[in-house]
Amino acid sequence: EHVVLCLVPAFFIAGAISVFVSQASVMKYLGPKANKVLAYGVASVSGTILAVCSCTVLPLFAGIYKMGAGLGPACAFLYSGPAINVLAIFLTARVLGIELGIARAVGAIVFSVLLGLLMHLFFRDEEIEKANAQAHLPEPEEVRPLWQNVLYFASMVAILVFANWGAPQEQTGLWFEIHRAKWMITSLSALAFALILVRLLSIAWYKVGAALVMVVSSTYVFPATPIAPFVVGIVTLSIALSTEEGEGEEWFSASWGFTKQILPLLMMGVLVAGVLLGRPGAEG
Repeated sequence: EHVVLCLVPAFFIAGAISVFVSQASVMKYLGPKANKVLAYGVASVSGTILAVCSCTVLPLFAGIYKMGAGLGPACAFLYSGPAINVLAIFLTARVLGIELGIARAVGAIVFSVLLGLLMHLFFRDEEIEKANAQAHLPEPEEVRPLWQNVLYFASMVAILVFANWGAPQEQTGLWFEIHRAKWMITSLSALAFALILVRLLSIAWYKVGAALVMVVSSTYVFPATPIAPFVVGIVTLSIALSTEEGEGEEWFSASWGFTKQILPLLMMGVLVAGVLLGRPGAEG
């Protein structure tokens, strides 16, 4: 369930970053030659808007690094992303106290910057070569306005965040009401995402329409299992993109490439961690 709801959307977002985000923009704010204060400042706090865990952030890290981000800022994002998301900070403050909530946020930023600077220092020769190579790249052509890309990524991030919205301890309040409506909000985000695919990315309307019909149909077949239509949506989206020429096919290829690169290593890491650390009720 965690792989389907967290990792797979993250792979699609990472693939979209590598295809749709301007390389010039990434290099301007996070590149090896970018202003260090700006680069590390942006990288260390940008995880605030993403409700991601330590494995879900891996594809996003790979995406921005491939697009030209320096290793230092990319590692700062990798380190702070899971620790600084708003939900985790609020939960820490609520359960363990406001002091530890603040300490978590500040500590994540400080340590991510230190880690990024160390990685930049260790691999400074490679970073210099990368910066020199990027300096000779032509200026990429903007395919669509910034606001369209913002809507496109916002819809995907909304699906990722609300599909994984956890149940709070108290059965009252805003967080609980959002949890009760999480699948409705996720569905509306997915519908907006489908419209964006057709109108902004020019994905064939009949492919997106067929995907929506199959997703809605699966909710009636599996009414008590929201993850089932989520899986159907992933499969139909993959089919629609992989059979589309141009940006759609590039997007799917990039997402599949990140999956093949990261998932085997991640699974091996989880296996090793399980052997060494054990499981609930059993020692390693």
